[in-house]
Amino acid sequence: MKTLKKILVGFLIFLATASSIIFLTGNKHLFKAVATTYLVGKTGPSIDEYDIFENRTVDVGTPQPWNISTNYNKKSNKNLLAEIEKLEPAAFLVVKNDSIIYEEYWDEYNENSLTNSFSMAKSYIGLLIGIALDEGKINSVDDPVMNYLPQYSDHPELTIKHLLTMSSGINFDESYGNPFGHMAKAYYGKDIEKLNENYTVTETPGEIFRYLGGNTIILSFILQKVNGQTISDYMSEKVWKPIGAVNPALWNLDKKDGKEKAYCCFYSNARDFAKIGQLCLNKGLWNNERIISEDYLIDATCPAYYLKDANGNLVDYYGYQIWSTYYKNLDIFFFRGIKGQYTIVIPERNLVIVRLGKQRSNEFVNNNPSDLYTYIDFALEQ
Repeated sequence: MKTLKKILVGFLIFLATASSIIFLTGNKHLFKAVATTYLVGKTGPSIDEYDIFENRTVDVGTPQPWNISTNYNKKSNKNLLAEIEKLEPAAFLVVKNDSIIYEEYWDEYNENSLTNSFSMAKSYIGLLIGIALDEGKINSVDDPVMNYLPQYSDHPELTIKHLLTMSSGINFDESYGNPFGHMAKAYYGKDIEKLNENYTVTETPGEIFRYLGGNTIILSFILQKVNGQTISDYMSEKVWKPIGAVNPALWNLDKKDGKEKAYCCFYSNARDFAKIGQLCLNKGLWNNERIISEDYLIDATCPAYYLKDANGNLVDYYGYQIWSTYYKNLDIFFFRGIKGQYTIVIPERNLVIVRLGKQRSNEFVNNNPSDLYTYIDFALEQ
């Protein structure tokens, strides 16, 4: 009994010491991280945990449901479908010629289920920057960031374009496996603006591509500054309502009435996610209404070949917060999330593909998880 008591006292002392260290080192986010992962049997973020965070609603206007193709779900390659099912999918949807031609859901998920976009949200921020440019609220992608955010006045060389192309040179210590890193603090912490103040430009902007969510966060601050409204409200007004999204979306906040986690955490469903892809396929038009300029979309989906990545390779796969690839003689661009979230656009085939789920392939081909090409192959047969 005495031994058990000593163990219990020792454990309590350990907890008290660990808690003190966490507080003193500014890592209070770890309390939330541990409570919502390891203590409930998880090892990291999941696709349907919006209810453990504060959220802001992205309101809808008049819903515009998708047309359903006369060939709906008539073609299915069993071998490719078996590959798709290996990575815990939640939803898979193909739009061809403006109509849903294939759609499938797994487990408890359906056409209305809200799941996390993860980094697909970065692409939404890139699109909103384009809309702000169209409206004249931002003068140019070549504008110095300090023109909008004075805290960057020590770095007049840093431009909006550098943020868009992930070449800012800011020293965000992002490692998705590091519980003390920028991403963990941004995801589980409660002051994303203060967090970003801890990082500064340490490399010459416009030279090296480094995929860092902190760049997207700064872009969201610029959007809030020029619009005088939250990015959720701006997204609702300029995109979500005009494209006729059927369900309200949710955007995770760092705290109650706080700021959106702009680099991730936009919760919606496959059908509404596909509408953003269709908007881009339509070159920025929706029902003949101009939502975003075609010129900006051309720039956004064109790879930043003038940059090199950390391995010295030309960046032929990333533009303004949007990924791209060349596959089977097709130019393809897409939004991508860390657990296999994709919105894929194939202009030459008039296709939009959405895949949502809990895993992606660990194997990379041409800078992309290999499962990307499985989804493309399946859609090309429709």
